[in-house]
Amino acid sequence: MQNISPVWLYPMILAAGALQAWGPPMNSALRHALENPWLASIVSFLPIVAVLACLVMCFPSPLPSAKGLAMMPWWAPLGGLIGAFAVVAGLMFVSTVGASAFAGLTITANILMSLAIDRFGLFGMPVHELSLGRLAGAALMVAGIALVSRF
Repeated sequence: MQNISPVWLYPMILAAGALQAWGPPMNSALRHALENPWLASIVSFLPIVAVLACLVMCFPSPLPSAKGLAMMPWWAPLGGLIGAFAVVAGLMFVSTVGASAFAGLTITANILMSLAIDRFGLFGMPVHELSLGRLAGAALMVAGIALVSRF
């Protein structure tokens, strides 16, 4: 999967981004049906765990090495917890602010944080300097979400 051509990679990323917009409204409906937001969060994650468990059983290799596990940063497994926070925020707040404002806020916050991650090389990422174009893009994101949230 690492050597996928951009001809396929970019459409797949765009599809993933488009499908991400479905998650918070679906989770909000789940929360309203189940009433308990914590139970709704668990139910939301169960299909993910089941599908990934099936994939690991179908494609069990490569398995992690002891060296790879020993070299893993302490924070590496916490990405799922960060994702869970986003899911809980979506199921709790999307019905209040609306799908477009919720998606716009999360995407804008994601872009701003990603710029900081790139700039400082956080989490082992290569450094990408801030340019005027990147800063202008971030400013346009902030302006755009201000408009989407206001109107």
